[in-house]
Amino acid sequence: MSLPAAFLDSVARLIPGERRFDDPLSTLAFGTDASFYRLIPKLVVRVESEDEVVALLKLAQRERVPVTFRAAGTSLSGQAISDSVLIVLGDNWNGREIRHQGQQIRLQPGVIGAQANAWLAPFGRKIGPDPASINACKIGGIVANNASGMCCGTAQNTYHTLAGMRLVLADGTRLDSEDPASVAAFEQSHASLLDELTRLARETRANTELAAKIRHKYRLKNTTGLSLNALIDYDQPLDILSHLLVGSEGTLGFISAVTYDTVVDHPNKASALIVFPDVETCCNAVTVLKSQPVSAVELLDRRSLRSVQDKPGMPAFVQQLSDGACALLIESRAATQALLHEQLAQIMASLAGFPVEKQVDFTEDAKENAKLWAIRKDTFPAVGAVRKTGTTVIIEDVTFPVEQLAIGVNRLIALFDKHRYDEAILFGHALEGNLHFVFTQGFNSAEEVARYQAFMDDVAQLVAVEFGGSLKAEHGTGRNMAPFVELEWGSDAYRLMWQLKRLLDPNGILNPDVVLSEDPQIHLKNLKPLPAADEIVDKCIECGFCEPVCPSKGLTLSPRQRIVMWRDIQAKKRAGSDTRELERDYQYQGIDTCAATGLCAQRCPVGINTGELVKKLRAQAADHVKTADWLADNFHTALSGARFTLQAANGARRLLGAPRLSRLSASLNTLSHGRVPQWTPAMPQPLKAVQFTPASNDARPRVVYLAACVSRVMGPAAADREQTSLLDKTRALLEKAGYQVIFPDNQDNLCCGQPFASKGYAEQAEHKRQELINALLHASRGGLDPIYCDTSPCTLRLVQDLAETRLDLYDPVRFIRTHLVDKLEFTPQDEPIAVHVTCSTQHLGESQALIDLARRCSKQVVVPEGIHCCGFAGDKGFTTPELNAHSLRSLRDAVQYCSEGISTSRTCEIGLSNHGGIDYHGLVYLVDRVTRARAI
Repeated sequence: MSLPAAFLDSVARLIPGERRFDDPLSTLAFGTDASFYRLIPKLVVRVESEDEVVALLKLAQRERVPVTFRAAGTSLSGQAISDSVLIVLGDNWNGREIRHQGQQIRLQPGVIGAQANAWLAPFGRKIGPDPASINACKIGGIVANNASGMCCGTAQNTYHTLAGMRLVLADGTRLDSEDPASVAAFEQSHASLLDELTRLARETRANTELAAKIRHKYRLKNTTGLSLNALIDYDQPLDILSHLLVGSEGTLGFISAVTYDTVVDHPNKASALIVFPDVETCCNAVTVLKSQPVSAVELLDRRSLRSVQDKPGMPAFVQQLSDGACALLIESRAATQALLHEQLAQIMASLAGFPVEKQVDFTEDAKENAKLWAIRKDTFPAVGAVRKTGTTVIIEDVTFPVEQLAIGVNRLIALFDKHRYDEAILFGHALEGNLHFVFTQGFNSAEEVARYQAFMDDVAQLVAVEFGGSLKAEHGTGRNMAPFVELEWGSDAYRLMWQLKRLLDPNGILNPDVVLSEDPQIHLKNLKPLPAADEIVDKCIECGFCEPVCPSKGLTLSPRQRIVMWRDIQAKKRAGSDTRELERDYQYQGIDTCAATGLCAQRCPVGINTGELVKKLRAQAADHVKTADWLADNFHTALSGARFTLQAANGARRLLGAPRLSRLSASLNTLSHGRVPQWTPAMPQPLKAVQFTPASNDARPRVVYLAACVSRVMGPAAADREQTSLLDKTRALLEKAGYQVIFPDNQDNLCCGQPFASKGYAEQAEHKRQELINALLHASRGGLDPIYCDTSPCTLRLVQDLAETRLDLYDPVRFIRTHLVDKLEFTPQDEPIAVHVTCSTQHLGESQALIDLARRCSKQVVVPEGIHCCGFAGDKGFTTPELNAHSLRSLRDAVQYCSEGISTSRTCEIGLSNHGGIDYHGLVYLVDRVTRARAI
């Protein structure tokens, strides 16, 4: 059924067109969350204010239109999708208020969980919930799912650390529990609702059998059904209401702000891996550890250990473990190192009586800690990486009473064998009896669906009925477990949940069929296809972990959405459908606006670089091979042409003035579909071809200076207060540090190949790269001298597969920190500095080193939040300027008090200067300004 015309007309008057989506590409792209379900919304609305949410809910009530709220869409149980109206959070939901030296924090629902912890870190605090998806999931989803994680247990989840909430009910009424005026107005307007909540709570507490069941269920980790513990734990109706919304998965209202009581984030920690000979011994050890000073205890069965045993960095003994082995990864944290050591001794003493097959002793070394936790974190992607194309990865999470954990583990393993899930692995938060099990599942035939159904029926009987556990410990009920809520809770509790739902959402418009459903087969419907699209991306599980670092997310498509759409296009092609319109839309949305920097791969659990798919598609469309060949063979001529273009632009600026030229070039860029580059006041002036002097024969150490082609062509912008070129500034700094600077021969014809690679001309790109490597080998006397490259993207491209060439190649950050710091004296400046860490710097592993160097140079360093990639992406800042503008839309506010910005990519600095409102320069400008040669 289509949406009512009256509703659509009203929404059109309320929400601007650029924030309403109903085209086939957008609705499918937005209709995907991390679960194995797929619903395609009829309308997607991006909201930017609470007023818009209120108005939309009133319209939805009037026309009986179902709506679903979406934050990050990392949900695993199908609770963030809709076949009606999907309401997604826009940019303006990132507010925070830190109170009482970090003891409380008030957050809007669009804040990413890890960002909240970054704000709290200076106070030694953090929010209680610590889901594995914390780098991608948002506060709205954390609260709505009552998410937990490895360390938070049940005591530190949102329900137990909630200090206040601002919410919007289904009828559009607002309530802020921390605002006395709001509370007073609500108590007057909704007295009958509050009276009914009070009555239900009183009756529930009086029903001793039901009250005991609720207390038992929430002694465990439990997110199955609505939060009935609110009726037991609180007698004030406003407290009941706010706690009912925790874990309600958007079925009872919209959460527009939440206040947390934060928890201590102890700075001292240590981890150990202890392998026991069998499951029983392992689980008995968990029972002992329950009373010990541990912050996390993760169980890994032999299958999960086997899934990661061949990965680099894994302890060698993992491959030799016995078939029945079961491991615990244990972490302890403390306020001081002395206290930590006391705790570690106490923990090990408590385990002294248990037989141990192998162990890695407690270590406080951060790198060793990371290796141990990689064993746990790599298990889920390890299953995803080996699954058959076309199948999905399902991760379920259940809770057994911890005293019955051993038998529960063995019974689950027996179910894997019974239903032939041979690849299934099992791990989990052992202290809480919370087990995750991961398996691969196809949904392409009735037989496959039937196998899944039979398996889940058995799991439900085992966990919920036999053991009185919870079918969903922390991933939320969604539509995945909605048919099993009554089985787990019983008819009295189930009836009570429906009473609460109908009290708060009488017309059933909020996220129907999630948490509570009258359809016993809802968990078997709308199963998501994952058809083959390209081997580069076929392992994608559509989790959305990639999205926070993507510069085009919110402008066009995110990496997850690019893959979703490419899968759909390929499936439609195989089915014989006409995909021309979809492909035409995908050209801009998916290909033209992808920065292809590969940051998504760093966040992806299975290491997918969506940019590689985009480059492959660009290569397939690259039909100017002869032109690319000519440019590769005549690169010095191409650079002369670039200098001429910049000269012409500079002449036009003098003639027309910067404001008029900027407006004119923006119009020409739009009319030419990006073929005419957009001019901005940050556009460089041309740099004359440099005459390089031959090397002299003196005693100074030599360094080969590879000036990137952009550094050889682009001088400072006309309005920049710094008028020394990057090339001259770099040479001066290297000489100040006592180096003799050597340049490769025929430098103006050299290029790393990046401009060719980004356009899809891989053959020409590799030709230029090899040509440059040969020139550098000669200049560095066969690799004897270090090579300094002044632009990090070029460095990154060159260091790929460089081991066999003997070149000692450095980007600016690594060279300065390893070769110059001890040769220079730093006097940090008072003026604040903004730092942009380029994508290539992140890939090179030099992000923190760049920030640390900036802190040597300035007493105030600003690293703008939420900007992971500037979106300039080579030349896209000229040809697709909207990508650069979108990526840096929050930059100006973040750096408004800074005197200068620094980076390590000349092209990135053009966009950063334009959108930041301050001049951005290479790192060497700052280092040169605050240093002098150290006296010998």
